[in-house]
Amino acid sequence: MEPRRESPQTASPAKDDPRNLTQDLVVLVRSFVQELHPQRARRLALTLASRLEDDLGIDSLARTELILRVERAFHVRLPVARVGAAETMADLLRALNEALAGEGGKPADLHPIPALPLVLAATEAQTLTEVLDWHVARHPDRLHITLLQDDSTILDQLSYGRLAAQARQIARGLIARDIGPGDRVALMLPTSIEFFCAFFAILYVGAVPVPIYPPMRPSQIEDHLRRQAGILNNAGSRMLITMPEGLSVAALLRAQLSELESVASVAELMAEAGDMRLPPASTPVSTALIQYTSGSTGDPKGVILSHANLLANVKAMGAALEANSADVFVSWLPLYHDLGLIGAWFGCLYFGAPLYVMSPLSFLVRPESWLWAIHRFRATLSAAPNFGFELCTAKIDTAHLTGLDLSSLRAVANGAEPVSPYTLRRFTEKFAAFGFRPEVMMPVYGLAENAVGLAFSTLGRGPLIDRIDRNALMSRGVAEPAKANDQNPLELVACGRPLPGHEIRIVDPAGHEIGDRQEGRLEFRGPSATSGYFCNEAKTRDLIHDGWLDSGDRAYMAEGDVYITGRIKDIIIRAGRHIYPQEIEDAIATIPGIRRGSVAVFGMTDRVSGTERLVIVAETRETDPAARHEIETRAHELTSAICGTPPDEVVLAPPRTVPKTSSGKIRRSATRELYQRHQIGVAQGSLWLQVLRLRLAGLGPQFIRVMARGSATLYALWWWSVICLGYGLAWIAVMLLPRLEWRWAVTRAIGRIALAVLGIQVAVSGLDHIPPGKALLAFNHSSYLDVIILAAFLPGIPTFVAKKRFLGGMLIIPFLRRLGTFFVERIEMMGDIKDIEMIIAAARQSRMLVMFPEGTFTRRAGLAAFHLGAFKIASEADLPIVPGILQGTRVMLRPGQWFPRRAPLSLSIEEAIQPTGTDFSSVLQLEQQVRKVILTHCGEPDLGEST
Repeated sequence: MEPRRESPQTASPAKDDPRNLTQDLVVLVRSFVQELHPQRARRLALTLASRLEDDLGIDSLARTELILRVERAFHVRLPVARVGAAETMADLLRALNEALAGEGGKPADLHPIPALPLVLAATEAQTLTEVLDWHVARHPDRLHITLLQDDSTILDQLSYGRLAAQARQIARGLIARDIGPGDRVALMLPTSIEFFCAFFAILYVGAVPVPIYPPMRPSQIEDHLRRQAGILNNAGSRMLITMPEGLSVAALLRAQLSELESVASVAELMAEAGDMRLPPASTPVSTALIQYTSGSTGDPKGVILSHANLLANVKAMGAALEANSADVFVSWLPLYHDLGLIGAWFGCLYFGAPLYVMSPLSFLVRPESWLWAIHRFRATLSAAPNFGFELCTAKIDTAHLTGLDLSSLRAVANGAEPVSPYTLRRFTEKFAAFGFRPEVMMPVYGLAENAVGLAFSTLGRGPLIDRIDRNALMSRGVAEPAKANDQNPLELVACGRPLPGHEIRIVDPAGHEIGDRQEGRLEFRGPSATSGYFCNEAKTRDLIHDGWLDSGDRAYMAEGDVYITGRIKDIIIRAGRHIYPQEIEDAIATIPGIRRGSVAVFGMTDRVSGTERLVIVAETRETDPAARHEIETRAHELTSAICGTPPDEVVLAPPRTVPKTSSGKIRRSATRELYQRHQIGVAQGSLWLQVLRLRLAGLGPQFIRVMARGSATLYALWWWSVICLGYGLAWIAVMLLPRLEWRWAVTRAIGRIALAVLGIQVAVSGLDHIPPGKALLAFNHSSYLDVIILAAFLPGIPTFVAKKRFLGGMLIIPFLRRLGTFFVERIEMMGDIKDIEMIIAAARQSRMLVMFPEGTFTRRAGLAAFHLGAFKIASEADLPIVPGILQGTRVMLRPGQWFPRRAPLSLSIEEAIQPTGTDFSSVLQLEQQVRKVILTHCGEPDLGEST
């Protein structure tokens, strides 16, 4: 039976006298505003007409705290829809009256939700519409989506069959309005059944959905649509699908947008549906989504994502989460955002897992509704940005969580904005008493340009927090582990390893890949990566080069995990929304009294909460208090209109406060430093002296970085010169010397000399573990450098076994053959019988075989699956297998990267393992024993088991 939550009392003394109720509410709100904005409250005349955001500065996050205080003070449970749409004090009072009258409702007596039967994922499907049709063909009545008002109220449900049927009907309505393949259709709907059906309707006609976020409240729709005009214009949207309340004002935009032909609601499209046929199905390379990343800025960036991109990302995330139809996903994430749209919805669609979804407003009004929904529906998966976890930690009273059980969760992704280690600790500690396990928390990293996910933490590992030396990272770009007595370390959360099939690299400003714990620009590639930005060739050229995409983030790698250190640009992320300083700066500069070109907007990360504060510094000559107050008020209004949230602080500074470059551009980072040092408005001396000091402060780190890049380039030139010269000398000697042992002696000597000249030290251990006579040495394989290291340090006459496809040049073929290398078709159990017999015969003649059971190597760090061919040979020839471990070669010369880096190298040989038989079970057991030894010592993650 479902545990009952504590029901709020429904009686209040103030209820009987409306005048007392109004007065009590005003006193409570005034006290809250005084705490929130002390200076504003002193000048505030609070009335029932006061607007919560514009006049009182209560944004969506502060609204949550206010509602919590109102509910505590009046012993009620406010209706979510009413308080979410409240714009004025009068609206809030009406919501309070409804709750006191018993109309706010209370948690129902809930019963357990029965589990659905297991089904397969739509692995055969190649497009999103094929995924839906695949499920419809097999189980049309299976529950797909449950729409929640809150944790206790189900608004509607969608089966796969109903979703497809309604989407096809809406699609025919689109065709009736002449929407066809390739057309872009903007979708501005709240979390609703209409959104899901309209999205697939657009796909069914071969058009491209362009989701944009709806206004928080219907009355804001006109201003909101005007801010979205940039996106609609860039996308060339022929139609906008929106809610009925927006039809009249949205139609006004048609005069501003040349390609916008119509505005419609879902109900209108369903009513206009005729009996026309749908066009042919889309292909995997067809565009399935244009996902905008820059809101209403002057240069919108619409990420083009194909069906293949989206399904590749869903499959990769599913593999990382070990997802299947037994999972249950509860989400409050907005559907216009990639994490809610692709991560939550498309993931559940593909794997056949039920999705329980509520609106973001429900979560913001009452954060505990998310946790209770997880409890009620026994969710195994969920996700939220960091601020969501912080909101739960700060705003939920655990006294009201009696009976809450979060133990059903397998993983909760934390992504979409910087992950705070403080928030992770507080959330885990607070909700441990309610069944939340630390290993469930899964920090992740992703971006719209890769659909959504790029790196996921290891399932069941829990958060990994790196404590690093703050000064080392800031001055030298090196993430050195902090000393035990460091009183001010920088803590960063590991965001996981690249998803299967995807790659990440960290590069310096010259584009050269750098090693572990070195900070640089994060680049990526993989099957989920976008082909570019829609109708924006300039931004696309900036995004993609040499097959790699620029993330715009700075990061470093350590032991396979990626750590994000910051954004290259000055994007401010607040409550999961991107805020762009330039747009706000331009708007503030239009206020009378503000010096144009002297406004700086920046974010200040609160290390405690993990969220960013929005700060505006604007220069003015005004000294009259009333005039300055008017400027501040106008700044709050403009900022709220642009980004939907007021600034945390507006600082009016005297002229020549905001630092600029020599060309007149605003230096936001320098302004932020002044703000942090509490020097805004303080006499700083002449501007040139301030700029000079700031530039001098940066000369040291810049000089260090320039010298490091120059040193790396010179080292690379020297490195390859020595390698080429050494190979040339070895080639001549090997071709001239008549005896095999002489050839190997010279090759070994030249290899060691070359490594010494390059200053490469190799820590070698365990050579005495190699038995005399016949043996098979098995090594992990991560770089072309592996062969050089083995040739330089293995004793005797090693016989390497290589694939025939390695043969690729007349300078390589004779050289390797003269060294006794065997070439085979495939190093696998089912390879050419002649190859295996040849190798077994050689082994029985006391030859020391050297093989790489992985067969090949990749850029991705980790030990790949082993092929069984080497172990079959060892079993047939009764050869002891000697596990060998190479470390550091992948870092020094990464596959696909010809720019070597300095790194410590080691070669270790472990004790031999004797085969126990020739049957398949014995061969498999031998492979598992050897692989376990190598995996234990190689220091890289496990990428697969035996083939």
